Amino acid sequence: MKKLLVTTGGGDCPGLNAVIRGIVKRASREDDWEVWGSYEALNGLMEEPTRLIKLEEKVVSGIHVLGGTIIGTTNKGNPMSLSEKQPDGSIKKISRIPWIVDRMKSLGFSAVINIGGDGSQAISQAMFEAGMPVVGVPKTIDNDLNSTDFTFGFQTAVQTATDSFDRLVTTASSHHRVMIMEVMGRNAGWIALYTAIAGGAEICLIPEIPYDLEKVVERIKSRYNNGRGFVNIVIAEGAYAKEGSITSSVGEEGRHGIRLGGVCFTLSQQLKDAGIEADIRETVLGHTQRGGTPVAFDRVIASVFGVKAMELVLEEKFGQLVVLQNNDYTSVPIKDAISAYHVVNPSDTLVQAAKGLGISFGD
Repeated sequence: MKKLLVTTGGGDCPGLNAVIRGIVKRASREDDWEVWGSYEALNGLMEEPTRLIKLEEKVVSGIHVLGGTIIGTTNKGNPMSLSEKQPDGSIKKISRIPWIVDRMKSLGFSAVINIGGDGSQAISQAMFEAGMPVVGVPKTIDNDLNSTDFTFGFQTAVQTATDSFDRLVTTASSHHRVMIMEVMGRNAGWIALYTAIAGGAEICLIPEIPYDLEKVVERIKSRYNNGRGFVNIVIAEGAYAKEGSITSSVGEEGRHGIRLGGVCFTLSQQLKDAGIEADIRETVLGHTQRGGTPVAFDRVIASVFGVKAMELVLEEKFGQLVVLQNNDYTSVPIKDAISAYHVVNPSDTLVQAAKGLGISFGD
């Protein structure tokens, strides 16, 4: 039997289980393949003893409706740059990729399907260059991976954000408040942009368009008449003012190094300092956008991604990432997908449409 290893890395994301199920169900149609999962990305493979699980059809039955991932995930400890203490007490960065590839081969694995975002796919490319047959599957709620129209998990995050935004609209109108809702996305404003359009926001602030505070204040004031009125704002966690900086704190060891979050409170204070007298309230959605049952759209593309990834393995087309382009499921070299960061273009049709709907970006 040929052995396939499946890993899920980075932040958790609705649809991960649907990909795993798609891989296993497609592999079950072959007589000479068995599928294994490594717990918590590559950690399960690297530990002694290993923490691996054989993924059979009975194990993945019905998991496509579940959030999270049955094999766990982690965004800590990049194996391409691990800290190792030297005899003299100094710390040296080393890559464990060659060791990981040797470990996989010694355990009899013929190929790997790595499910993850840009950081995880950089690891995929490193393993591929080290001689391991690898296929990648794009995963992130941020939709910031290049070469694919959508990553699975994004639509669920947008739906969660939109549902929350709808609830804030009614309370904002009842109390004549300014409601600021912060969504995830890191340095890409896709979740904020889609939510603002779907929810009918008055203001949408994203990293790609640093906002002019005076323009934001002007828009808010135009919505009030003798203290009557309300404003709903969607702000991406990576947004910042033209004369300001990104709101962040020190994060865990890993590829990001910083933890984004709290920009809604930064904006709230800026508005108060600028003379906005209306009652301002802040809501941080945080990890609610990552959890829960994936919407139908994400279940479909995740399931198809899983099937297509397994078929790439069967066709021995390695070093490839499964993608969705122009409503067609195809693949591109992993190195091309991680060569650029997929962000919102200010001249994008969606941005212009949002402006046509009267949404202000503070520019």
